[in-house]
Amino acid sequence: MSKSTFFTGQPIFSQLLNLIPADLITEAAGKNQSNHYYKKFKAYDHLVAMLYACFHRCTSIREVVTGMQANYGKLSHLGITTFPKRSTFAEANAARGAAFFEQLYHSLYRHYFKVLPDSRKNNDIESRLFLMDSTTITLFTDIMKAAGCPAADGRKKGGAKAHVLLSVQQDIPTLVKLTASARNDRTFMPDIKLPEGSILVFDKGYHHFARWEQWDKQKINWVTRLIDREAVEVLEDKAVPDEQKEKGVCADQRIILGKGTNKNTLRINARLIKYYDVASQKTFYFLTNNNKFKASTIAGFYRKRWQIELFFKRFKQHNPLKYFLGDNENAVKIQIWCAFIADLLVKIVKDKLKKKWSFANLSALIKHHLMTYLHLIRFLNDPDKISTPKQQEAALPSLFAT
Repeated sequence: MSKSTFFTGQPIFSQLLNLIPADLITEAAGKNQSNHYYKKFKAYDHLVAMLYACFHRCTSIREVVTGMQANYGKLSHLGITTFPKRSTFAEANAARGAAFFEQLYHSLYRHYFKVLPDSRKNNDIESRLFLMDSTTITLFTDIMKAAGCPAADGRKKGGAKAHVLLSVQQDIPTLVKLTASARNDRTFMPDIKLPEGSILVFDKGYHHFARWEQWDKQKINWVTRLIDREAVEVLEDKAVPDEQKEKGVCADQRIILGKGTNKNTLRINARLIKYYDVASQKTFYFLTNNNKFKASTIAGFYRKRWQIELFFKRFKQHNPLKYFLGDNENAVKIQIWCAFIADLLVKIVKDKLKKKWSFANLSALIKHHLMTYLHLIRFLNDPDKISTPKQQEAALPSLFAT
């Protein structure tokens, strides 16, 4: 019997890297000129080193380099023959454009999850549902401008903001944009491109009448909440059926939003739903441009928005975003993009499995056994099949007749 039921000739890290098609790396490197002026430490080598840091949750360049040195005999399986010096690594983090990693993430997403579903042909609501929000990553120094005032001692900390469009069905970002945390959330709205019939859910931070009206013309359904002291003109009070009242719907109205104080002020038609949530004992006011869905369904769409908050929590827990491997904006962006790539690779593995694993357990196993010669998919599908030393000993033929 072999040493292990799940032994393979490639370490787990190599199996993860093999999920990234070589042509996507070549295309991204060529388009962004990422290999110009680099004799040895190419874009692929940089990607391997950064993903090693992400999976092992390294907190310094020294930790990455010494970790790779300790696995020198296994580097050939990763497609590289040498490990970088700390100075070379630091210079690449400062000079190699983060656009290479940005393009690679989006190309990898499209490769495995194809394009956005054609909502006109798909009646499955969950496949048409998208969530939009942002999360702030606090930085150790004033690299990227952060929102708010300096601390009492006068020290400033920077902040990076990740703007994310999340697919509810896939539970993975379909679009990501990185900015300084001081940038308004609405700067992400022009980047949103969704097929007709999609449902987009977002919070009060994306209050922009012109963009809402444009999405309405594109036949994209949007759902959000009414901000305080918004000017509302009620056009019609719709009758609320008893079964909707039992679900918490208090009112359903056709309205016009906006003050209309002068001819240049934009006013838009919308639907306002008053909803009482028994669990929190709070009343919510939801806005939408959709007049076909039931009022309780609209409230359910907004409740789904919690999924993106869970994604942000997961993303920050399983990626080293407290310690950065560079003190400049480019290095920070590279590390965040590689964290998104690492998260996507774990999600790809998770979707390939027949056995259900939690993201936390799967991520922890990869971290601790990254350079182990273990067939990842086979092991995760049937971990109980692995043979113990006693079972291996029992399977060996006896040397002496009994």
